Amino acid sequence: MNSTSPETFSISGIVPPVVTPLLDRDTLDVEGAKRLVEHMIAGGVSGLFILGTTGEAPSLSYRLRREYIELVCGIAEKRVPVLVGITDTSFVESVTLAKFAKASGADAVVLSTPYYFPAGQTELTQYVSHIVEELPLPLMLYNMPSLTKVWFEIESLEKLTTHKNIVGVKDSSGDLDYFKRLVELRKLRPDWSFMVGPEHLLIEALKLGGDGGVNGGANAFPELFVGCYNAYQDKDDQQATKYLECIEALQEVYSVGKYASRHIKATKCVLSLLKICDDKMAEPFNHFLPPEREKVNQILQKIAPGFDSIGLSQYGSN
Repeated sequence: MNSTSPETFSISGIVPPVVTPLLDRDTLDVEGAKRLVEHMIAGGVSGLFILGTTGEAPSLSYRLRREYIELVCGIAEKRVPVLVGITDTSFVESVTLAKFAKASGADAVVLSTPYYFPAGQTELTQYVSHIVEELPLPLMLYNMPSLTKVWFEIESLEKLTTHKNIVGVKDSSGDLDYFKRLVELRKLRPDWSFMVGPEHLLIEALKLGGDGGVNGGANAFPELFVGCYNAYQDKDDQQATKYLECIEALQEVYSVGKYASRHIKATKCVLSLLKICDDKMAEPFNHFLPPEREKVNQILQKIAPGFDSIGLSQYGSN
């Protein structure tokens, strides 16, 4: 159950970190974006997180980010909450984008640690304390140390629990010990939501008391992740295990390619193979070329029987 009122925003379930469909370096694939949003909503997701890592936000122009915010909020039409990433190297630009998101109908904003110049924890705590007072929407913090090089350390988050407009944390560290300590902050903020990024850790995170997943694979296969979450909530361990096995098999697509960007490339490639949206990447990145694209296609065909076993046979024919 999600609440989207400014005073009591909370979220649980599956919230895909939405890709940004592009036709070229600075042009949205508008029709693809429409198909993508409708595909995820039809798949039962609990919300949409745009302009995050999977959305290639740091590589997009400010103009295009605004255009995408308006587009997604317009397509969603309040059927699910829209969360907007506002992470930037500039404090002022983050606040400006948050105000635009509010005007466009978004429900919350998401902020990671500023990148390039690594902040100390004292500076980071002060930064968040200052920026949260300027934001017109509820704020979810985003721990992404592999890319920003800075953690939201637990002690810093403890200090930040005093800010009522902060509503939770998304953790993409992949460290379950950290996530366990994170969830323990619920004793200070029982209203906070704790979401996990790495999709293969979804069940383990739920067992630790997490509220759901912000899982890239849910762009393409929302029913898979929603089904896994629902089966766990229903205490149907056998069915949850079947879903998790398919999620784990899906991880093979992320091994295609040589660079760190392969996770986004693979996600966009799958969406292209499913004829949902284009797979163009924001520069400096290239989309998968035919050899890698065929590898992804072969992996999808290989895992199709597992999808069939949980009622997702529609994917087996793509």
